[in-house]
Amino acid sequence: MNMEQQDEEILALERAALTRWCNGDPSGFLDISAPDVVYFDPFLANRLDGREALTRYYENLRGQISASRWEILAPRVQRAGDMAVLTFQFHSWGGGEEALRWNCTEVYRRTAGRWEIIQTNWSLTGAGKAAA
Repeated sequence: MNMEQQDEEILALERAALTRWCNGDPSGFLDISAPDVVYFDPFLANRLDGREALTRYYENLRGQISASRWEILAPRVQRAGDMAVLTFQFHSWGGGEEALRWNCTEVYRRTAGRWEIIQTNWSLTGAGKAAA
């Protein structure tokens, strides 16, 4: 698989997980997160360490998240061997209005031929709105 195909593979994993997320199902991200994943969220005081902690957090959100429309803007994949960093902006709409604008950084590691997220960082952009 060439580098461009690897970039598309990573972006496809992210899009599939976001599709599920925007329909209230966080399992798409859990499925592609490594056991040693670390996670930063602007609504949490501390980093979450490990897929077990991330699962507990996401289970509290299951069915609570929805977006009628969303898009990934300016995605970029930077690779170094079996590591890849995906950065993008995420915009989502609910009820006809733009709800939130995010910046996202996902660090992927390829293990046994499979890309997994090992680090996630979501932050609201300066143009974002705080959740109600």
